[in-house]
Amino acid sequence: MWSDPLADMLTRIRNAARVRRKTVKIPASKVKVGVAEVLKSEGYITDYDVVEDDKQGILRVELKYGPRGEDLIHEIKRVSKPGCRRYSKVDDLPSVLDGLGIAVVSTSVGVLSDRVCRQKRVGGELICTVY
Repeated sequence: MWSDPLADMLTRIRNAARVRRKTVKIPASKVKVGVAEVLKSEGYITDYDVVEDDKQGILRVELKYGPRGEDLIHEIKRVSKPGCRRYSKVDDLPSVLDGLGIAVVSTSVGVLSDRVCRQKRVGGELICTVY
């Protein structure tokens, strides 16, 4: 059993991007699908889908690279951890690389990027930062 399934997801994406994989398979959950949706809407991954199996399903993420094969995900880092949760009000949300990166936030509305959180005026738990 994993102590932090979201950290496992981020590590799988980080490792697959380093070795230039096209796809990565991750055990699915609602929060992981939410994180994948944010990464897709912000342009860090090409697409994702959930493949049903006998257990919880598999989240298949298609990674995206630049026109010359350069990485789009330079760093993906877990912020809120099981041992130390990090919550933030909408006015205190971090600006990752002065707006060049994103922070993924779990809110009462769902999993959103920091830009959408500022538009909707909602805060929550900081899941990770990506740039």
